[in-house]
Amino acid sequence: MANPLRRPRLLIGVLAAVLLLGAGAAAAVYLLVLKDPGDVSNPDVPFLDEVEPEPTPEPPPGGRDRTASFEWPRYGYTKDHRRAYTPPKPLRGPFRQVWRHRAPALTEFPPAIWRGRILQLADNGRLAVLDKNTGKRRWKRKLGSLSASTPAVEAGRVYVTLLETSKGSGTGRVVALRLRDGKILWSRKLSSRSESSPLVHEGRVFFGSEGGTLYAMDARTGEVDWTYRAAGAIKGSPTLSDGLLYFGDYGGQVQAVRARDGARIWSTGAARRLLSSGNFYATAAVAFGRVYIGATDGRVYSLSARDGRLAWAHQTGRYVYSSAAVQNVPGVGPTVFVGSYDGVLYALDARSGAVRWRYRSGGRISGSPTIVGDTVYFADLGRAMTFGVRTRNGDETFRYGVGAYDPMVSDGRHLFVTGNRSLTALLPAAEYKRQQSRKRAVKRFRRERARQRREARRKAAAPWPETCRQLAPCGPLQAILPRKPRPG
Repeated sequence: MANPLRRPRLLIGVLAAVLLLGAGAAAAVYLLVLKDPGDVSNPDVPFLDEVEPEPTPEPPPGGRDRTASFEWPRYGYTKDHRRAYTPPKPLRGPFRQVWRHRAPALTEFPPAIWRGRILQLADNGRLAVLDKNTGKRRWKRKLGSLSASTPAVEAGRVYVTLLETSKGSGTGRVVALRLRDGKILWSRKLSSRSESSPLVHEGRVFFGSEGGTLYAMDARTGEVDWTYRAAGAIKGSPTLSDGLLYFGDYGGQVQAVRARDGARIWSTGAARRLLSSGNFYATAAVAFGRVYIGATDGRVYSLSARDGRLAWAHQTGRYVYSSAAVQNVPGVGPTVFVGSYDGVLYALDARSGAVRWRYRSGGRISGSPTIVGDTVYFADLGRAMTFGVRTRNGDETFRYGVGAYDPMVSDGRHLFVTGNRSLTALLPAAEYKRQQSRKRAVKRFRRERARQRREARRKAAAPWPETCRQLAPCGPLQAILPRKPRPG
């Protein structure tokens, strides 16, 4: 897609601002234009330094699965959608495949993890719940004909959004199911389609629709608490931080509304349309007092979370569908990771938007990166592969021949890789070797126990006891029964 803010249009915009608004406004416009075409900067927007978050606590020892209580319950892991998880111990390759589940249709979005289960929604509207360690299916449920989102899990319930209830219907659906067995607890038909991954918070389910409506529903009953009308279709999942919901829309705006009642706090607004001619498909990430979101005009934007002021915009080579991953990288600083259709994964300074490093995968990056420990994982749609590179310098450490869109989640023990029609569980080779050794030991134990049981049954059913002390003939009853004489 062509960049809408090339040099001639920039000059026209600046001259128009000077003539219409005067010298004071011209100085403000100058802040928006940097030497690189399409890049924008306003260093006056506040940036909040944060304390490095504590690593996820390690589960207590004991039991067969030390990650049995782990939860990755929604798209993007945390409610602020930073897409960054720090496991208790680093996950180091090489990796070995433990199991692979083949999906019945395209799988664009990653699964959710709830303790010992992993939940994957395929694009044909079928939800499958698998055993996290073995890949065996617990249950499945056909919920519609078309979907493209990640389920959300909260308090023993699963929440799913659908694009279409039946083929060609053009109407979506939101469904709540019981996690234990897939029983539908409630279902609500929508006036338009939805591919916005649901977010559950304090008894409410939040999601958007292609009709431009942001919904807040009672998580227990499905009743609508409030709605908010946006400027266009809401494709991404709403992002929660400090009581506010942030999202972009297909009207070219980024907005913040209050989660409690849906009141608008700020919107980028028509007055700022010179900053973007694209739409916002990506889910926003909120960190350091900023909102980070990519757009189809090829830019990655950083906005003030408090009032929506533009802090910076970085122009990539092509449009950005990818949602950003954000982390305060040790020894480097706050960094935003985002992919572009130009085939480059960008690591940008979260404060200024300056490029820290680039990694060119060789194809098109449509899906979103995810950080696990010190590695950022992403998929190349053009090459159908998943890559992992170091967050500090972009050095490649992982390459796997499966991948398409949004490829990675983890429970701190496995890597779960989403391909275009599959879900694969990987273990570090050392852990895989230990697991296989444990499995062999269990098999040997079971074989020995079965042999002992067979031997016990054989002895109990022996035709003659080893010793016979009674005066009468001993042995099976038929041995002392009268016999018919044989014909002479």
